[in-house]
Amino acid sequence: METVSFSLLELFKLGGVIMWPLLLFSIAAVAISIERAVFILNHNLDVDDLSIKVSEYLNAGEYQKAVDYLSSLTKKRMGARVLLSLIQQSKDGKYICEKRAERAAETEAVNCINSLENGFNFLVALGSLSPLTGFLGTVTGMIGAFRSIAEATEVNAQIVANGIYEALITTVFGLIIAIIAMISHSIFSHIVDKFSFKIETSCTNLIAKYSYEQTEGNNENKA
Repeated sequence: METVSFSLLELFKLGGVIMWPLLLFSIAAVAISIERAVFILNHNLDVDDLSIKVSEYLNAGEYQKAVDYLSSLTKKRMGARVLLSLIQQSKDGKYICEKRAERAAETEAVNCINSLENGFNFLVALGSLSPLTGFLGTVTGMIGAFRSIAEATEVNAQIVANGIYEALITTVFGLIIAIIAMISHSIFSHIVDKFSFKIETSCTNLIAKYSYEQTEGNNENKA
């Protein structure tokens, strides 16, 4: 039995008019995924090494070196931006003011996370709209198939073939686009969540450590 093969262009034509919005959705999903991947890869989201180095400087009383170290990394490392905003809330370069540091670090962390998540909502929307649009093509294709049956004097497979092609092709393309969008969103969200957890942990540890030293020093002065 001879099998029939179609090129991508032929499949696009068989899918009917619904293929045009699906084409736009596919371009948007791929473009956003590539843009986010390039953006995230260009920013080192590691935090542990930054926290360790800053702690070493602060323990040695070298506050300015800690500031200079983080300042030199702010363009490519978002963790450096958050930690820098935290240690800048210090008193005489020795002790960190807990409340001010928490607010400053939280504000900067939110800005960093928002920049990382830019475009995520579009991926979610594409993941939802693409299969729905594909199912719309399924409905219109089946309507066309039944119309052909109603208008034909003799029913055979060729009469309804075009309608069935439209119904199945749009569904497949819609699901493929949704899969691409949702996989990209899941991967990127995992990376951002991991960064968020690490930066929160590092900030909490630094604030707890140096605010404790501040309290201890104040108690000694009172004594």
